[in-house]
Amino acid sequence: MMIFELIKAFFIGVVEGITEWLPVSSTGHMILFDEFAPLNVSREFLDLFLVVIQLGAILAVIVLFAQRLNPLSRLKSTVERRATWGLWGRVIVGCLPAAVVGFLLDDWMEANFFNAITVSVALIVYGVAFILVEHFNKEEPSQAIGRHSRVAVPVPASGGSPSGIAVLSAGLPEITWRRALAIGCFQCLAIVPGTSRSGSTILGGRILGVSRVMAAEFSFFLAIPVMFGWSLLKVVKTLFLDHFVLSTTEWGVFAIGIVTAFLVSLAAIRFLMSFIKKHSFTAFGWYRIILGIAVIVCFALLGKL
Repeated sequence: MMIFELIKAFFIGVVEGITEWLPVSSTGHMILFDEFAPLNVSREFLDLFLVVIQLGAILAVIVLFAQRLNPLSRLKSTVERRATWGLWGRVIVGCLPAAVVGFLLDDWMEANFFNAITVSVALIVYGVAFILVEHFNKEEPSQAIGRHSRVAVPVPASGGSPSGIAVLSAGLPEITWRRALAIGCFQCLAIVPGTSRSGSTILGGRILGVSRVMAAEFSFFLAIPVMFGWSLLKVVKTLFLDHFVLSTTEWGVFAIGIVTAFLVSLAAIRFLMSFIKKHSFTAFGWYRIILGIAVIVCFALLGKL
């Protein structure tokens, strides 16, 4: 029945909205969800839906950071506008490696490595990596905030900056052009299922000495062109080139999933940015390890390893 598929779409939107931004792998969670509550839709639609639902998540970043990302804002000085253009330049540079690697290897990786074992190993390995990196890099988030708050951008009370998030600067002071490219190379690791796009970029930033707040924000910004581009290509290929026609139920699943992902992402981003001001990413490392073990156990019990 249609109502059950819409309920499932709602929960998929919740999972997407949370896991897209927290460094815990949306793929690992989607695999588990699909095992216990699969959508009763065609394979073609499911492949399209799981990509396009990310548009809801990315719209949350644009809404929350609208002032930070707008280089034409009248509220910014000339210096701040220049810094914002520089931020976008670094975002584009950071996206180039993933664009090349994704174009060349995405289909091959999905065909050969999209399985429970790969996802579980990636979850556990990167969980351990987060714990180790945070153990050896003990800089407190408050130190980074204090160091970069001198280039503040005024934001109206009506929006632009997530609740509880201080606007640090027009750009991201710690993200040099070289670091942007290096973090972009780390983003290429996300092509391995279970790695997590946000997880790989945040981990890369931390390894390079970037503070938690800056690493998380740059990870959010990198997602904008990557996820918009990927979603647009998927829509064009599926709906226009392959002439795939959506049913009424599928349109409903689309709408519920995207709207839910947007609303939940608003809360998830606010939570993450508030959390890392007082805590490290170690908790997410442990969570990844537990989830990785859960995926292995689940599929072992089902005889699907």
